[in-house]
Amino acid sequence: MKKIALATMAAMGAIALPTAAQAQTDTTKPDVTIGATVGLHDLGIDLGDFDADDGDLDDLNIDDSGEIYGGFVAVDFPIGNSLFAGVEGNASFGSGPIDAEYGASARLGFRTEGGAKIYARGGYQWVDLDAGNLAGIPDFDEDEFGLDTTVGDYLVGVGVEVPISSVVLRANVDTIAFDTLRGTVGVGFKF
Repeated sequence: MKKIALATMAAMGAIALPTAAQAQTDTTKPDVTIGATVGLHDLGIDLGDFDADDGDLDDLNIDDSGEIYGGFVAVDFPIGNSLFAGVEGNASFGSGPIDAEYGASARLGFRTEGGAKIYARGGYQWVDLDAGNLAGIPDFDEDEFGLDTTVGDYLVGVGVEVPISSVVLRANVDTIAFDTLRGTVGVGFKF
């Protein structure tokens, strides 16, 4: 029984060692993280906002949610022992009603003793819409009609990053102008 208890304590110590080592990293240098993300972006289109004289908009079936796949680069600068401020850039391509999206934001948050980061962010995000897919017309070519389908507005959100050695697991929830909802998860590498 004592052997099992000692083996369990040794295993717990081995598991805790990387976390303790992570907490001892140099807090005077900026953290640079580069990674990939995947998520779902709900554009929040409400057909009740449109006034239609030629029919009932409730009969239209618009799928305004699309998956997004992309990457990010974040640089965080320590402010004191646990606070940090930083910047982040992102770019993604999408499916369904989203062709692509990209943006930049500022981050402000705190770092836990184990190295996890919890932050709020704000910035600007552009979304290039696939008008044909959004309207249910798959062969519609926006370029043929000279349509600019890229829209942009301010972004606000919250996120968390959890380090596992030099790898970072992250999750974010954002909104663009409080009209859309976007959730992403990802993995990054610290440099």
